[in-house]
Amino acid sequence: MGKPEELLYSETHEWVCVEQVDGAKVATVGITAFAIEQLTDLVYMELPEVGSQVTTGGEFGEVESVKAVSPLYSPVDGEVVAVNSELPDRLETLGQDPYGAGWLVRVRLSDEQSLAKLMNFAAYQKQCADEAH
Repeated sequence: MGKPEELLYSETHEWVCVEQVDGAKVATVGITAFAIEQLTDLVYMELPEVGSQVTTGGEFGEVESVKAVSPLYSPVDGEVVAVNSELPDRLETLGQDPYGAGWLVRVRLSDEQSLAKLMNFAAYQKQCADEAH
């Protein structure tokens, strides 16, 4: 995908990497290393179907650890065009490569306005430091 420094971030700990694909903007979405560390011991993940519509701030799946079930929130508006279908059977990938092989979904953007609300790496790092206290 990209280096963490080059990605965009939501307040709910999803990361976004936007690329041009066949004339459309496609956002690859994942969850951050910070979120994975907070969750610890992942046991289950549910992801949406290809073709699903997602909206900014809306739930598109969930991840479950031995401690809690956490919703996954979409950081963008659009249509799911790809799902990392192997990931739920290989949850360890999230801890090993959250910004690469651990991607969750790819979304063809219907509205680029949602990108304006996302944070850059420095702002996200500050949020994580605040939450850690």
